[in-house]
Amino acid sequence: MDKNKLIPIVAVGVVIVGIIIYLLVKRGEFLYAGTIEATEVDISSRLSAVIGNVNFDEGNDIKKGDLLVKLSIEDVDVAYQQALKDFKRIKELLQAGSGSQENYDRMRFKLEDMEVKEDWASIKSPLDGTVILKYHEPGEMVSPGTKLLTLADLSKVWAYVYVEQPVLSKLSIGMQVEGFIPEASMKKFQGKIVHIKEEAEFTPRNVQTRKERTRLVYGAKVEFENKERFLKPGMTIEVKLPA
Repeated sequence: MDKNKLIPIVAVGVVIVGIIIYLLVKRGEFLYAGTIEATEVDISSRLSAVIGNVNFDEGNDIKKGDLLVKLSIEDVDVAYQQALKDFKRIKELLQAGSGSQENYDRMRFKLEDMEVKEDWASIKSPLDGTVILKYHEPGEMVSPGTKLLTLADLSKVWAYVYVEQPVLSKLSIGMQVEGFIPEASMKKFQGKIVHIKEEAEFTPRNVQTRKERTRLVYGAKVEFENKERFLKPGMTIEVKLPA
């Protein structure tokens, strides 16, 4: 074989060997896998009513106090107007000395009950966050307890990783660590340990191997800043801890 042709082949072989060695060394660096979670809130109806408007779709960012869902409650509106009229009349009678305190209190309670139901028809966000699930559309009938939306605060997310006792001694609350997303070319995220469980438990099923099924581990909660909203609940993140 021509020496001039042999040199490029050897060079390519060296590069390939170098890449293999690099990957083997990289694999030797153990990373702890966890599942991304976020603070989630289910928004439910407190009334039996038809949905009038749903003002946000999945993926929309919302602010605390935003009107999420408006229920159509014509029956409650009519009852409220009647209760208001009755209350005003009994109040005037009481002030004129011809009404009873008992009737006044009963009408006031009825009016306040209607006011509460009127307020329940306008469902507002309890937090700053993102709509991650939308269950119903305008025109659908819902009952008390029916889930309408699920919200999540995605600005900060976390994952639990599970470590054996020798590693536990090297961890502390507030310690800065790094997380990586394998499917995103090992995109890196800065995190910190915010909680360490007090009691040991068996390795959770989602991180088990055959060898780990009887191993006792401790859960460490790692929180990640997520201003770009890249990290989503359910994603797997790999965390590098002190060796």
